[in-house]
Amino acid sequence: MLKEFKAFIAKGNVLDLAVAVVIGGAFGTIVSSLVDDIITPLILAPALKATGAENIESLTWGAVKYGNFLSAVIKFLIIAWVLFLIVKAFNSFKKKEEAAPPAGPSQEDLLTEIRDLLKKS
Repeated sequence: MLKEFKAFIAKGNVLDLAVAVVIGGAFGTIVSSLVDDIITPLILAPALKATGAENIESLTWGAVKYGNFLSAVIKFLIIAWVLFLIVKAFNSFKKKEEAAPPAGPSQEDLLTEIRDLLKKS
């Protein structure tokens, strides 16, 4: 059973998924820092000052703390945009690869032509 587990873990798909999860977590941290440390102070500062809030997390409407929700929405949109750009670039690359002209006749086609030429002579 341990051997089967080792074989399962050693498969490429499982390792690729593990790497993707770790990189995704790190990317989420980067996006959180981008929103919390750059976008909120630079872009949202005038709106926050107008509401009398010091940071986005302190935005409330009665007991509803919509500042955290707004921050999460901004983070989601940034991550979705980056993923869209990655998928778009991948699809563009894939289309170029598929549109490449064929490499030429196959080995079987060449051998068939040689055979036919030898039969004629």
